[in-house]
Amino acid sequence: MRARVLLALLAACAISATAAAETVVIDGQLHVAPTTVPHPHRSQTMRQVEQRFGTPERRYPTVGQPPITRWDYRNFSVFFEYNRVVHAVVHAPTAE
Repeated sequence: MRARVLLALLAACAISATAAAETVVIDGQLHVAPTTVPHPHRSQTMRQVEQRFGTPERRYPTVGQPPITRWDYRNFSVFFEYNRVVHAVVHAPTAE
């Protein structure tokens, strides 16, 4: 029984860790909404990101220590530490 509870808890943690969300402001209030925009996930390499999403629209020079690099794509920006993703930010939708 204990093993089942532990297994269920671990499975729930794994599922929640892969959830993606974006911050949205509605009527002046901050909300977190799920995002459906495909974007890179933590620990992917630069090579994996470029293979999956193509060449970025813009690459910024590396800054700081540890070295942080930013790549911009149409719908998101990716931040790398050395050559691994540490964060991806989904851009707000534009009014077109």
